[in-house]
Parts: sequence; C-alpha cells; structure tokens
Amino acid sequence: MLGFISARQAGLDDPLRLRRAESTRRVLSLELNKDRDVERIHGSGINTLDIEPVEGRYMLSGGSDGVIVLYDLENLSRKPSYTCKALCSVGRSHPDAHRFSVETVQWYPHDTGMFTSSSFDKTLKIWDTNTLQPADVFHFEGTVYSHHMSPVATKHCLIAVGTKSPKVQLCDLKSGSCSHILQGHRQEVLAVSWSPRHEYVLATASADSKVKLWDVRRASGCLTTLDQHNGETSKASSEAVNTAHNGRVNGLCYTSDGLHLLTIGTDDRMRLWNSSTGENTLVNYGKVSNESRKGLKFTISCGCSPEFVFVPYGSTIAVYTIFSGELITMLRGHYNTVDCCVFQPNFQELYSGSKDCNILAWIPALREPVPDDVSEK
Repeated sequence: MLGFISARQAGLDDPLRLRRAESTRRVLSLELNKDRDVERIHGSGINTLDIEPVEGRYMLSGGSDGVIVLYDLENLSRKPSYTCKALCSVGRSHPDAHRFSVETVQWYPHDTGMFTSSSFDKTLKIWDTNTLQPADVFHFEGTVYSHHMSPVATKHCLIAVGTKSPKVQLCDLKSGSCSHILQGHRQEVLAVSWSPRHEYVLATASADSKVKLWDVRRASGCLTTLDQHNGETSKASSEAVNTAHNGRVNGLCYTSDGLHLLTIGTDDRMRLWNSSTGENTLVNYGKVSNESRKGLKFTISCGCSPEFVFVPYGSTIAVYTIFSGELITMLRGHYNTVDCCVFQPNFQELYSGSKDCNILAWIPALREPVPDDVSEK
C-alpha cells in the first residue's frame, strides 16, 4: 500500500492503480458482516435488488409476496453495528401494490425520484419515489420476467420488457405507450439488458436457448444471435444452430465497460461473449448450478483488476474471476436458495436476497492490525 502511495506521489504510477488494487483487495476479502443488518420486512422470498447509481445509498427490493421495500444503506447512527432501515414500502395493503411476485425492480438511472417494478401480475409500474404512487402502468398479455432501462441513454427513454411472449416489448416513458416490438425469439424472454456502452444496443435471453443482440433503431431484425460454437458446429452435433446454451438462458449481465457480456443458462454453464463481435471467448467456469425456472439476477464488480462476477449458486454465492474463470470463493450465509445479488461499487459491498426472506450484507474484512515488535516480546 505504501509503495503504491509513494509511486503515485512521485508520478511514476497511474493514480487509478492504487484504487484498483485496493478495490480488488476489498472484494477478495468479502465476508458476511455481523455488525450490519438489513431490516427484515419481506414475508416471502426476495427476487430482485437494485442500488441507485447516483449516490449508491438507497436500495430497492422486490419479493414473491408482491411487496417492494426501499432501504437506506447509510449508517446514520455512526455506531459500529447498525441496521439498514427500511424507509418505506409498497405493502400488501397499498392500493396499487403488485398482486403477484415482483420479479424486477430498477431505479431510474439519473435520479432517485423515480423507480420501476415489474411482476407476474402482467404489469410494469413506474413509481414516484416521494409519493409512492404509480405515475404510469403498462399492461402485458403474459407474466413479466424482466425489464431494464438503459444506464447511458440520452436520446431515448425506452424500457425493454421480457414477458411470456417471445416478442420483446419496448415501452416509451415519454409517450407512455409500447413504442415497438422486437421479433425473433421462439419462446418466453427471461432476461433483458441494455449495453452500458451503446445506448441503442439491447441483449435479450430466452427459453429458446438463444441470446440476441439488437440495435433498436433497426426494424429489420436482430444484429446477431450468439452461437456457443462460434459457427463451427461439427457434422456430428445435433444441436440447433446459433444457440448460446443447451437449455433456457435466464441471466444476462454486461461488464461495466460494455465490451463483454456474460450469460447463464439451465445447462449449468456460464459463458463470456465479446459483445461487439458476438464471439464466445470460451472461458471455462466449470459447473455453475442453476435450477431457476425464471430470470436469475447476478452481478459484476466494477473498478477491480481483475473483475469478478457474483452468481447465486444454490444457497451460496459463487465468486469467479471473469476472464480466467477461476472460482475464488463461495459466500455462505443464507438458509435457502439465493435469487439475486447486487454490487455496490463505491464501497465494494455486496447485497444478496434469498428465499429465506433475508437480505444479507457482505462487507470487506477490516485489515488486520500489524503487531508491533514490543507486544511480541
């Protein structure tokens, strides 16, 4: 650490190197924090979590009971052990609460005044955070598995929505209507994710084993369909052409620079793709157990070297290095299946939600104090 600081002072080192090294050290020392609790509000499993990108302070959770809770992660008491309080919630008694399981919650990327939620009750709701009233509601023909707003868009306000229908719907916040539809999948769409690099590029994952990349300005169809064999299927293989996985694809996550895309499928595999060429990079993560019948929410670190991916794995969370595929550790603490996790990049913290109704906080371990010679003697 001192070496990094002195090299930085002398101008020999890139200022980012110290930050990257410390961020990486913190992620590698993540552990279940005994001093930080997240207030328990949900009466059933937690499907989705999101931390707002503006301050990194407020977190949303959505549960199988249709309840949405908003937490403040800041330690206002300044005591070493504290509970992250629930500021407010959209509970069962709320007149506009979702009737069935909330599958995805997401903050509006540019300020905390608005957030979105989608549910198995076939709706996507746009909420005013201050009044906890829906500003808009979109209705669909089938259950909604996933939705996503672009973190970088400046020219459009489109929300991509994956439903039981094979058509991907794009809802426009400006006009309040479904502006257009992307056709190409054969079965239900389980996960959608906008590129953090190109505001018009969208990735979609479906139960038809396919992952498609779209430029939503083009009406003619998708840009590319990812192929796990990179176009080199042998004559002997009977697998369908251009499949990303040999099962349902139920998870998608871009790296923070948008250059790569991770996908996860019910074939117990995770794959890393070059997002501009669509090439399978063939990184081997081994078996990544995945029995989810719906979308799986996993997350990626930001600002580390190397970068890490955090994947729900039964009742644990598996931590892999993205580019080498090495399993670093398994985070154990939940009593039941983990359904979602979210990374807080400012402090390198991880929050996870599970069917055991708990949200756990994983915090970097404190540095061990260096013993001085006197005490040793």
